[in-house]
Amino acid sequence: MSKAVLALSCALCLVYPTTVSAWGYQGHKVVGSIADQLLKPNAKQQVRQILGFDLRTAGPWADCVKSVVRHDDGTFRYEVDPNHLEFEVPCTPFSAKEERARIVDYVRRNWDTCSYTPDGFERGCHNTFHFDDIAVQRTRFDRNFQGQNPHDLVAVIGAAIAVLTDKPMAPPFPFSIKDKKEALFMLAHFLGDLHQPLHVGSVYLDANGRRVDSDIAHAVDPATATSGGNAIQDQNVNLHHEWDDIPTDIGDAATRELLSDAREVSASQGRIEDWPAAWASDSILVSHDAFRGLTFKLIQTEPANTWSVAFDDHVAYLRAQDAIKRKQLAKGGARLAEILNAIWP
Repeated sequence: MSKAVLALSCALCLVYPTTVSAWGYQGHKVVGSIADQLLKPNAKQQVRQILGFDLRTAGPWADCVKSVVRHDDGTFRYEVDPNHLEFEVPCTPFSAKEERARIVDYVRRNWDTCSYTPDGFERGCHNTFHFDDIAVQRTRFDRNFQGQNPHDLVAVIGAAIAVLTDKPMAPPFPFSIKDKKEALFMLAHFLGDLHQPLHVGSVYLDANGRRVDSDIAHAVDPATATSGGNAIQDQNVNLHHEWDDIPTDIGDAATRELLSDAREVSASQGRIEDWPAAWASDSILVSHDAFRGLTFKLIQTEPANTWSVAFDDHVAYLRAQDAIKRKQLAKGGARLAEILNAIWP
């Protein structure tokens, strides 16, 4: 992903602050809850011993770190937004002094491991770990495609796996992971992100709302970037946020149906180090369905280009969206457990 697209992504997060977390905290809890129940005994014991939390509790952690603010004097502080106390609901398990200190330290260490300057100021490299923006014209994840970068979602999952397996992280080392506990916190969250299709696949649009292919020019025109649907408005909500919301009947824990579906997820092939890219490829294919039957129209250009969306059949789209979300949550939980069971058989 180019610096320009990264900048646009952050700018859109500032405009649409509720859209930056895949699945919302409920979805991350569901993914963790599924994995908790699929862990083998040794993996479950290792998680409990290292992490001190179950995976359901740990899932939202990497979004809780977004409450850390860097001040002009270079200090970092965890600051609760008094206007949005609801953001703290999933973060209360991490309110103990030592856990807050870990969160602040994580942000401090990962602030400038890459340059992220959407408005001329560094906004923290850790905010880039949550996504890729691969064009939906692609059918797989590839490091040669536009929309990826060395500090993206696939890379950070690989880095967490390396720490947990006592292997060196692949260069250029844009991540600072303190220990296995931090790696587990990160893995529990980013496996959820990887299975929200709009956190991996994205459309790029021109001023007429037509889809463009960023890989043809081998560069991204930032005016065409929708940042995983954050710049696409469906009335008062953006498309990315619609995909973050999980079906309300699920709640925030694994259901019998999701567990059944998770147990049917096919085992991953090849080396564990190759699994994140393979799963990203799967999410790109799912994103094709997420953007199918949609047409777009440019509706504003400041502070960044924003498009409206229209649906060929909105009812059918919502029905398909619901089914996809359930399937992706099940896959996320199954694959989180698969990684940990492979590390600690």
